[in-house]
Amino acid sequence: MIRGFYEVPIAINEPVLGYGAGSPEREGLQAAYDKMWGEQIEIPMVIGGKQITTGNLQRVMPPHDHQHNVGSYHFGEAKHVHEAIEAALSAKADWEALSWENKAAIFLKAADLIAGPYRYKINAATMITQGKNAMQAEIDAACEMIDFLRFNVQYMSEIYAEQPDSADGLWNRVDYRPLEGFTFAITPFNFTAIAGNLPSCMAMMGNTVVWKPSLNQIYSAKVLMDVFTEAGVPPGVINMIFTDPAETADIVFGHKDFSGLHYTGSTEVFKHIWKNIGNNINQYRTYPRIVGETGGKDFIVAHKSAIPQQVATAMTRGAFEYQGQKCSAASRAYIPSSLWPEVKEILLQQVGELKMGTPRDFGNFVNAVIHERSFDKLAKYIDQAKADAEAEIIIGGGYDKSVGYFIEPTVIVTTNPKYTTMETELFGPVLTVYVYEAAQYEETLELVDNTSEYALTGALFSQDRYALQAGIEKLRNAAGNFYINDKPTGAVVGQQPFGGARASGTNDKAGSAQNLYRWVSPRLIKETFNPPVDYKYPFLEEE
Repeated sequence: MIRGFYEVPIAINEPVLGYGAGSPEREGLQAAYDKMWGEQIEIPMVIGGKQITTGNLQRVMPPHDHQHNVGSYHFGEAKHVHEAIEAALSAKADWEALSWENKAAIFLKAADLIAGPYRYKINAATMITQGKNAMQAEIDAACEMIDFLRFNVQYMSEIYAEQPDSADGLWNRVDYRPLEGFTFAITPFNFTAIAGNLPSCMAMMGNTVVWKPSLNQIYSAKVLMDVFTEAGVPPGVINMIFTDPAETADIVFGHKDFSGLHYTGSTEVFKHIWKNIGNNINQYRTYPRIVGETGGKDFIVAHKSAIPQQVATAMTRGAFEYQGQKCSAASRAYIPSSLWPEVKEILLQQVGELKMGTPRDFGNFVNAVIHERSFDKLAKYIDQAKADAEAEIIIGGGYDKSVGYFIEPTVIVTTNPKYTTMETELFGPVLTVYVYEAAQYEETLELVDNTSEYALTGALFSQDRYALQAGIEKLRNAAGNFYINDKPTGAVVGQQPFGGARASGTNDKAGSAQNLYRWVSPRLIKETFNPPVDYKYPFLEEE
């Protein structure tokens, strides 16, 4: 057997392709999109390395054209959840025994596959069924997923190399064991990279996984599973199921060998899951690890010294990229009265230029929201704002679901800092602005901190270093990712590890070694080379 202390390739962030007019990447992506748009794919579950079909076919639906048919997926039953768990448990011993460098090679190969032959396919799948434009798909499905894989391999090697000191005559070492049992990943629709990272990072650390992707993200999930398979992930290590959420939860969280949950989704569902796990705590073999990233009501705060052009641009990009369907999206803004006239003018000009439509047209900045439930929720809040005396829609406010689920980028100005759209997570292209008296900056910081239950991301704009320091301190617990003079979105793996606290999650920072530590259970091994043969210590000696 080959032996060595291996150094993995140093991780660097994947370059983001520009997709400019006439570029080879634009032509390649458009060709992949057109081909996949014209096909009808049938997507099976994958359990124990086998493709599982049920005959219960559900449509894969493009949100920007809900009548178009690009294919279907096989919806599973309770028995498939049980089968996925058994497959994960059966694969566990061999996968755990496989050397770490072989695991590293598998996931480094997966990164290279996405960077190369799968790049346009995974981006096109994300555009077609998740409603992302080319740039949003590129930074998510391609670049961030590649970064997760490469940086996690580097973090894994650094964790394994982290060993304790040893005194004379003995050797201390740490065995970083995977969790005992199987792990469970629940992933959202809005980021293909999150869908790929949650199961793969647990598997990388030696765990076997049952993975339940969002039913609105199945096309790109299928591409990810194809990548994992081609890269050499063995059968049973990652098992992908499409099943009823409540039924799946009852089976998984009721199993004695459940050992860990990696979750991204809604806050209320996460709280319910946590309670369910707590109710079952006496039947588990080990205390399960629970890692969750949930909602956000993310803010932009401007001080009177801020530059209006910068503030307005952060509001436009932060609120309306990917239709505001990011946990980190700017959804409430606090602008001083002295800056508001200029910020408003620039904001209206920028938002007024945004084009909306199909992601196949690269001129569209805004696309459709994910499904009809989201559309109806957003329309309800927009209609309420139109009727309320304490709210004014200064741009947008239109919506149409006749072809796709399109909501216009909408800016609401409110006179009530606790207005419903200042507090409620909407998850769509709606930004609410509260204009505060410029002299009440400190009071406004308190307001920002106390308005929302969430604490995911936030941004503070100021050219005054004293004001920045005050904001950094006052808002210390209001955001897990805090941005100074920048929009509150766009965290990059290896640079800005992502996660928040309060109702936004457990803040275990995806894209860092901190997250990977959650998926190992360290065993300390102390070996003594010359053990004592007499129980007596020197202090027992007689005078």
